[in-house]
Amino acid sequence: MQEQLVQAGIRFRQWMHENLAHAARHFRLAVTGPPKLGWMDRSIGAPVEGPLWLRVVSEERQWVGDTLWTGNLAANVFATLRKPRVLDIYEWEDWRQQRAELMTLMPGSPCSVTEALRMPDEWWIDLRRTTDVIAATPTDRVNTDQGEVSGRIQHHYGNSVNPTVHQWETAHGKLHWANLMAPDFGLLDWQQWGRAPAGTDAATLLCDSLVVPELAERVRDVFADVLDSDAGQLAQLHVAARARR
Repeated sequence: MQEQLVQAGIRFRQWMHENLAHAARHFRLAVTGPPKLGWMDRSIGAPVEGPLWLRVVSEERQWVGDTLWTGNLAANVFATLRKPRVLDIYEWEDWRQQRAELMTLMPGSPCSVTEALRMPDEWWIDLRRTTDVIAATPTDRVNTDQGEVSGRIQHHYGNSVNPTVHQWETAHGKLHWANLMAPDFGLLDWQQWGRAPAGTDAATLLCDSLVVPELAERVRDVFADVLDSDAGQLAQLHVAARARR
């Protein structure tokens, strides 16, 4: 049984590489770098001629059309931010629904925690400005609702915490170090952006930094007003509960 699962995973990853090649042919662009598989092999992306980035996501039909499916394209509304911009879309069906997104290629590489410690003040200023712009942008998209917050907090903390969210704002939703670019600032992976408890992005980045105390302290300094507020403290509890599953 275990061997069958291993072989099925190998075939699925090969199929995803074929999907990427199919999308590249559709756009008449050559792949110029090694492809990278995403979470659970659900997506695959690679640099192509331009230079641009080509991403293909595969999903079962019942999940097509939700906010995850359209997030990167919808994020084109953030025209002033340093982020990828989707230039074209191509969808087709082959067992599952496939969606190819041709987008601008961000310079640099995903930021490691050691790189983050060396980032100049200007990089951190760009980070804070970006989260402020996101938070102030109105949207009907939902990243997290009250039911999700209540369920997670009550599961992990019982009745010791009032889970009612009194302040909502727009969040990127996946503000992890792997989605931040260096040495020039940039922010990737906009699939999940939408309304969430105020402070969610700051709390998410803080949680992702705790393994390096010096880095966590820098995040606390940059987002002190957010994290120290009542809303920010509730967001930290929710993010911590989410991380604990």
